[in-house]
Amino acid sequence: MDFELSEENRAFRDMVRRWVDTEAPKAWARELERNEHDYPFALWDKFTAAGFHGIGIDEAYGGQGGDVMTQMILGRELARSLGGLAWIWGLTSFAGGKSIGVYGNEEQKKRFLPAMARGELRASIGFTEPNGGTDVLGALSTTAERVDGGWVINGEKIWCSSSHVADYILLLARTDKNVEKRHHGVTLFFVPAKQKGLTVTPLPKLGMRSIGSCLVHIDNVFVPDDLVLGEPGRAWYMLLPTLNNERIMVGAFCLGVIDGVLEDALDYMKQRKAFGKTIGSFQALQHYVADIATWQKAIELMLHNTAWLQSQGKDCGMESSMLKVMASDYAVQAADLGIQILGGMGYSAETDMQRYWRDARLWKIGPITNEMARNGIAERLGLPRSF
Repeated sequence: MDFELSEENRAFRDMVRRWVDTEAPKAWARELERNEHDYPFALWDKFTAAGFHGIGIDEAYGGQGGDVMTQMILGRELARSLGGLAWIWGLTSFAGGKSIGVYGNEEQKKRFLPAMARGELRASIGFTEPNGGTDVLGALSTTAERVDGGWVINGEKIWCSSSHVADYILLLARTDKNVEKRHHGVTLFFVPAKQKGLTVTPLPKLGMRSIGSCLVHIDNVFVPDDLVLGEPGRAWYMLLPTLNNERIMVGAFCLGVIDGVLEDALDYMKQRKAFGKTIGSFQALQHYVADIATWQKAIELMLHNTAWLQSQGKDCGMESSMLKVMASDYAVQAADLGIQILGGMGYSAETDMQRYWRDARLWKIGPITNEMARNGIAERLGLPRSF
């Protein structure tokens, strides 16, 4: 059993790490996220120049290729400095290689994937509804009705990240109300975001600030048949494998946050002096960083194992949920200890600990709450459904 990255993956990791330190350092990340109303187009453009938008997109469609491990390495290294700003890459990556690249037809792949790989197309995700949260299917009130040549969609979505600057929204809607089970009769659309009938309202929030999370009101929006992804009515069956991938990606982002927290904590403890010596000699603080380093190693092993399972086409539903739960819990705990280690400076907007904490806190809630993920794990272990 080999727990080491391949030589190719190590080279890719080292390249991304150098790129992050040069092109997207932590000080710049703090500046980018100060104003939640300013989307960081400059960061998007740097990702474009580096070719990152093409990671995970097949070379046949203009991408860089790369399996799930390659994508997770990229996500981890970006989050070490950028925290939640790494989701700027993750959003379109999910809509591209993990969505259109998986269940789009050939025409849709040729139409959208090259533009995504070139950084010319931004996508958002519209699954969650205002009255739903994690109960995506139970609260799904957005509907799409058949008309000549396509569908007319009505409803509302919430927490649609970057939809205010998106070109398309990957949107879930109910197309059949007369179904036996609620996961039947739902369809996935790739909706043009800049058309009449779509009203996008940014929402103020604690973290993930400059990415922009929005309420999207959909009023009689027409979507042609060629923007339906996969078979109408069967979207949930298509989405399940990609939802595992999304949880693995969250695990990678959380691990990157833990990397950044540990890096900053050690630097500070080696320099800061109190009571006549550096605070790195204080036993309590040593225990804090020992815990953070232990969590880091545990999540790294879980991430590598789960990404390997996914890359082999094996069922990793339980493992991806376990990873998502543990990684987000530990990332928040690590950032909280990081604030404690830095004391007043940890609470200051002039350092990154508070930014890591604010961004990581969201990952305990989305894309699925840790409580609901635990319910799914328990059910896979043979216990009755609790919801």
